[in-house]
Amino acid sequence: MALSLQLPTASGALAAYTLRGSAPVKPAPGVQFNRIAYSAAHVVADPLAAIDPWLQCAIDWDTTIAYRQRLWSLGLGVAEAMDTAQRGMGLDWPTSLELIRRSLDAARDVPGALVASGCGTDHLVLENVKTVDEVIAGYEEQMAAIEKLGGKLIVMASRALARVAKGPADYERVYDRVLSQAKQPVVLHWLGDMFDPALAGYWGTKDLDAAMDTALGIIAAHANKVDGIKISLLDKDKEIAMRRRLPAGVRMYTGDDFNYAELIAGDGVGSEPTHGKSDALLGIFDAIAPAAAAALGELAQGNTTRFHDILGPTVPLSRHIFAAPTRFYKTGVVFMAWLNGHQKHFTMVGGQQSTRSLPHLAELFRLADAANLLEQPELAVRRMKTLLALHGVE
Repeated sequence: MALSLQLPTASGALAAYTLRGSAPVKPAPGVQFNRIAYSAAHVVADPLAAIDPWLQCAIDWDTTIAYRQRLWSLGLGVAEAMDTAQRGMGLDWPTSLELIRRSLDAARDVPGALVASGCGTDHLVLENVKTVDEVIAGYEEQMAAIEKLGGKLIVMASRALARVAKGPADYERVYDRVLSQAKQPVVLHWLGDMFDPALAGYWGTKDLDAAMDTALGIIAAHANKVDGIKISLLDKDKEIAMRRRLPAGVRMYTGDDFNYAELIAGDGVGSEPTHGKSDALLGIFDAIAPAAAAALGELAQGNTTRFHDILGPTVPLSRHIFAAPTRFYKTGVVFMAWLNGHQKHFTMVGGQQSTRSLPHLAELFRLADAANLLEQPELAVRRMKTLLALHGVE
């Protein structure tokens, strides 16, 4: 029996919608990937906590860790305490460190589980930061805490550094200190201002080509301490250009939630194996985890057409979830987890479930269906109807 409901359109009218998607594809058991693939994972808020949601943070730890166990079971790694987890946008540093600790503890029970954890300067009071030395000390504090737990670092872009740096030389100084001290190779993170306006002009300039030169110079000076760099600029040409210039063995982790399918598939161009393809560190992999894992499994077996057949339909959904204002994409990621039964509620840290409109979420529902990503269609319809009722659509 077909499942139908009334959904709002962009014009504000209601229109009948009948689900047409098929069951989500699942990865074959035991298939290995030939790409490293991290999913930046979301956190599940505790809706029963007696807090002020805009000011305080309460996490449902059991459900949050269960979601990471699901990602590991699919063969995906977890990029922990990143912007997808609302880092710096509701998730504070003490809670981030507790999240990292719990995730690393859980990973020890999963053979081969990958975890890399965000290290930044978000514990600093931004308006009080005056010098580059304070930024360095901020990074060092978080590095020490994460490395004490045995964690691998993702060196996140710093709002504080973007605020106080006078030019590229200040970035070189900070990253020289951070990388020279790292206990194991790190992943660098270049997050564009579409994700976080406070990061405009990162690497000391708003000229992306000049910024890339600075970042590449830092990587070249510390190639033995850099596993790779994740760039989230939503510009595939910039990513490919930078990928081809990386030192041998340094990976490009795509953070391009608009063009990830073609970037991961790669073009085979370059003198080094890592120059012709991107690995992945993506927020969208949280929302499309089964499809991502299945597609990566096909790619590893040389089935490129099947890889695109699976992953291609997810791209329109991703582009919608990450539409401007891009920083509100977390709402769509959590909405997908709720629709698919991975959490019992659509409540977010900081009350961020309110950042997207009902028509936006209705279109997300349609696109998730079209991409075969509704894991339990009957549940998804019930929950969508619940949300509609909360907005006065009976």
